[in-house]
Amino acid sequence: MSQFTLITGGARSGKSSFAELLAAQDNRPVIYIATAQIWDGEMAIRVKKHQQQRPSSWRLIEEPLEIGQTLTQLKDEEGVILLDCVTLWLTNMLLAGQAEHSSQEAYESESTPDSPDHSHLYNHVEPKVLAAVKEVAGLAQEIKPKVIFVSNEVGQGIVPENPLARAYRDLAGRSNQILARSADHVYMVIAGLPMDLKTSGEKLLASLHKE
Repeated sequence: MSQFTLITGGARSGKSSFAELLAAQDNRPVIYIATAQIWDGEMAIRVKKHQQQRPSSWRLIEEPLEIGQTLTQLKDEEGVILLDCVTLWLTNMLLAGQAEHSSQEAYESESTPDSPDHSHLYNHVEPKVLAAVKEVAGLAQEIKPKVIFVSNEVGQGIVPENPLARAYRDLAGRSNQILARSADHVYMVIAGLPMDLKTSGEKLLASLHKE
């Protein structure tokens, strides 16, 4: 069985750096799965910084969508799989699902009286994405290599003003819960300092469920 670790935290919390330290600690081969897609210059700069901070010897797989398929292909590999990050993967799936149901222009006209119905985000897109997350969570437990996922806490600020952003916020929170339940270890990183959530959290929940 794989050792599955989930690392979450806010923006620039140090979660990626911590994940990379964990991945390197066993001196085993590391496969880095990058889910980012470069759409503009700012994202290109961010990706470049991530590339510079990790060892050049690590094997890189760029995969924005088919994470389940990728893990299946890597199921017998030796070493460590580090995926950074879950929330970009969710973004990619959410936008792909949105495109299947409606044009982008429909979501840019929310202020008009005939604003489109966004219920399909919750009724169709979200269930499909969450099913993919559950599949990946199971694979991360089962495959041979050690697996580390990096995610983000995106729901701790103000409520987003548009339906797509609200759907994304909810989807990220639900997905993190699914992954955390499956993970052997869950850490939250704040100001560069990791906190172990899994042991204490499960102990508290178990005490509350006692009759």
